[in-house]
Amino acid sequence: MGNSNGMNTKSDFTIFTDGSSRGNPGPGGWGTVIVFPKDKDGEIHIQELGAREFPTTNNRMELTAPIKALSFVDCCKLGAEPITVYTDSNYLINGITKWVHGWRKSGWVTKEKKEVLNRDLWEELFEQVQGKNITWKYVGGHVGVVGNERCDEIATAYADDKKVDLFDVNGGGLEKYPIKNILDVSHDASLAKEKSSNRTHSDAKAYSYVSLVGGRIETHKTWGECEARVKGKPAKFKKATSKEMEAEIISDFSRKK
Repeated sequence: MGNSNGMNTKSDFTIFTDGSSRGNPGPGGWGTVIVFPKDKDGEIHIQELGAREFPTTNNRMELTAPIKALSFVDCCKLGAEPITVYTDSNYLINGITKWVHGWRKSGWVTKEKKEVLNRDLWEELFEQVQGKNITWKYVGGHVGVVGNERCDEIATAYADDKKVDLFDVNGGGLEKYPIKNILDVSHDASLAKEKSSNRTHSDAKAYSYVSLVGGRIETHKTWGECEARVKGKPAKFKKATSKEMEAEIISDFSRKK
């Protein structure tokens, strides 16, 4: 399981995955696009998969997507073709390429002596990768990588309990698939720059945190206080980086009460 650069060679599987949740926990969905190697006639076939789960978390959906994709590949029984998985989840990549080995040795306990979260899915994914030649590659989310964008559409639609039309492998090859450049993993530089700018804002020091639970709005000086109030409940919460921003969030939450 390596991490190298390069495009799909058409002799391997290319898999895009993504997960989404509305709340953590809350309703969620996962999505994956599986691009098959060329068949004997030189055609490339595609399968989309996805589903909704409730309650769940974003990380559980990020893990479920590759599990389902790799399970589908197993069912195809095409042999031992290399597989490249593209994901915007560092949690997934680090977990399956690094952390999982230590977790298994420690009996699924972290260095802090706590049980590993999502152990059931990590164990399932670990079994899925055995005997496979898999390369895990990170792609930024929401920066125009078409495969990732499509998976995000599928995952968020399921999280929102909306109908999703999934492309089926029996529906024709790449010529019938609506996203002709599905194998293009280049990103949109302007979107990447915008995301970087937004990240800078999100990394800014917090003035306060605002939470909305059961129709009641509260402000908190630390994330720990906010998390303690919202965890495991239907809630809205947001970080404010200034007194003015705090007032805007409170005003916005007041309209949603």
